[in-house]
Amino acid sequence: MKSLFGTAWRPPQRAVLVPRRWLSRKTSSARQLPARDGEPIHPKHLLHLLKPANPDLRRPQFVMKRNYQLFQSLAESRFNHVIESMGNWAENQEEWRSFGLNSQLDLERQAGLFKATLAKAFELAMTKNKIGRQDNPLFWNLRNAFIRLESEGLARELQHAFQTFLMRDRFPQAVNELHRALADMRHPYEWYPATRMIQRTIHLHVGPTNSGKTYNALKALENARTGIYAGPLRLLAHEVWNRFTAKNKACALVTGEEMRIPSNADTWFHSCTVEMTPLNARVDVAVIDEIQMIETEDRGWAWTQAFLGVQAKEVHLCGEERAVPLIQDLCARIGEKCVVHRYQRLNPLVVSEESLGGGFANLRKGDAVVAFSRVGIHQLKAGIEKQTGRRCAVVYGSLPPETRASQAALFNDPNNEYDFLAASDAIGMGLNLEIKRVIFESAFKFDGHAFRPLKVPEIKQIGGRAGRYRTATQEMMGVSAKPVPGEVTAFDDEDLDIIQKAFKTEPGPIPTAGLFPPPSIIERFHSYFPPRTPMSFVLGRLRELSRISNRFHMCDFTTAMEIAEVIKGYNLSVSDRCIFVNVPINLRDEKQIAALQAFANCVAELGNGHLLDFGLIDLEVLDAVRPEGRPEQANYLRRLESLHQIITMYLWLSYRYQGVFQSQALAFKVKEMVEAKITEHLEKLNFVPELQRVKRQRMRKAAARIKEQEAFWLGENGEEAGAEQGEAGEGEQGARVLEPDDEPAGQLVDARA
Repeated sequence: MKSLFGTAWRPPQRAVLVPRRWLSRKTSSARQLPARDGEPIHPKHLLHLLKPANPDLRRPQFVMKRNYQLFQSLAESRFNHVIESMGNWAENQEEWRSFGLNSQLDLERQAGLFKATLAKAFELAMTKNKIGRQDNPLFWNLRNAFIRLESEGLARELQHAFQTFLMRDRFPQAVNELHRALADMRHPYEWYPATRMIQRTIHLHVGPTNSGKTYNALKALENARTGIYAGPLRLLAHEVWNRFTAKNKACALVTGEEMRIPSNADTWFHSCTVEMTPLNARVDVAVIDEIQMIETEDRGWAWTQAFLGVQAKEVHLCGEERAVPLIQDLCARIGEKCVVHRYQRLNPLVVSEESLGGGFANLRKGDAVVAFSRVGIHQLKAGIEKQTGRRCAVVYGSLPPETRASQAALFNDPNNEYDFLAASDAIGMGLNLEIKRVIFESAFKFDGHAFRPLKVPEIKQIGGRAGRYRTATQEMMGVSAKPVPGEVTAFDDEDLDIIQKAFKTEPGPIPTAGLFPPPSIIERFHSYFPPRTPMSFVLGRLRELSRISNRFHMCDFTTAMEIAEVIKGYNLSVSDRCIFVNVPINLRDEKQIAALQAFANCVAELGNGHLLDFGLIDLEVLDAVRPEGRPEQANYLRRLESLHQIITMYLWLSYRYQGVFQSQALAFKVKEMVEAKITEHLEKLNFVPELQRVKRQRMRKAAARIKEQEAFWLGENGEEAGAEQGEAGEGEQGARVLEPDDEPAGQLVDARA
């Protein structure tokens, strides 16, 4: 979080006077208030002021009550802003009428009633400690939204809560009961009746990195007549596609933005990203890679959908040991046999006692330095090559597949000068790289919302890529050799301690699988609302009413609801809106939002979807000369990345609206040109050691501050909300918010399409 209450909000005066009264006279004089008397205190000072020096005032109950009082003031202030942003009744009467408001007086009266409901929710939290999803859902949703997305998330949640409040009396009891029945998702395996007609056998391959589990699963796929590979990355889909085509096996490549279908074969294999798994194809064998990602709250639904819906006689799941209890339980529920294959690591792995000391002097041939942004990767490359005089290859998620393959080949070849590799966490997903030592540039990453420490499974998966059982050259020659040991370390001493602790820690079993309602449910649910009801409200209502079993959790609705808001002014069918809410987009970029609206308008009006007819697409940047100044260079890169994402969005839509977006070949050409421009720019970046050191320190401080602030709102252990979200039983679900980083170096962005 950038600050405790976001960057724009200033608390009302009464929110500040309360904690002042709690401070003793001695404490007040000892702490100089950071603002003149009678003026609002800046949010960044509130956390400091709210830590009373008197030990008697540190009791958890007292502290949390005080925090909730401040949070109530913030929520009330934010709600006033929400009402202003939604427009008065006269300005937006068509939408207000859809919520049953027929005048400005009605709007003001309902806003007043909602404020009373809001106050009651906070009173329950402060006086009776009712803060759970079941006991106090309004408070629970607001607090979780604020913790995850600060004031922006709180405002969004307040808007959805107010819309839900307005609709409370709009439906008769029979319709409300129908809504609840449609939102009953306790048995998602019933969504795939054709699959349930097949008696499948589930083979679960589990083990640490470099244990051969994926290798054995792919062997089963190769020996089948027809089959599917579904992985988390476009790069992995390309790698498997190349593997099959090299063996003269007809194979289709299917990702969100690219489809290559064999033209000279009647049957073929499929290699795809997990979201694109063809559920209507009957095959002999299906391989679903990285099954542990079924627990993620942004993409976990895709693994659940592929696992429950793929029509294969044999389904091979590859992943971590902690996925076993969940998969066995789900198999028992659907009556399918589950065979667990456990593997041990084929070569030893050690965690170093020493870091690199913040420099490149101790680099050795075969080292891979892992960073978490595309800019960071290329800056590392520049620093390594300048200090060592040797070449450094680069690998990251958004790199074109052909470029990635050539870079990997250069690094894997022991007979050239490419001694080192700068890579993203995409290497943890099974790319074929002969790494001897993995070096974490940092133990922290930006997850699209905030800086956070790497999780234990992430560290183990990335670090586990160090060392190989046999090199590619040895495999080709059939040479038997002693396993090459792997080593893991960090760039700085401060991060090495986190890495060492992670390898001594065993993460617990995965508790739940992600779910997201399929379009068929959304369309049926939407049909029971008045015309012109915003789809964002319908999705919010569906989220609130959802009932799921204790082995599932509801995935993120927030991005879909935001996209629905962005395109609500266009005359799209519900089916079209269900497509658009899944479009790959960075909603922090105004240019991408404008492009999305232009694309939505094109579909609504069945207009001309030729790429060059969209004047707002910044194609001029392709002719621009790379500037010299640092701020100008940053803006230049932002323009290129924005254009790249817009073209990706166009390609994604072109496969879903082939008669509208017809410039697919041109879009691929423009995409290649943009990628070349980005690569050219990144290769000219410099590595400034002191700036990079300061950057890493800033990441650590930001992550520590976020952890402190979460403890501030959730209690000392910071686990309250997380425990509630994963609790057993059935009930209404909130959604966790997580957007991909706008620097597409890691797996989240790469796989979203």
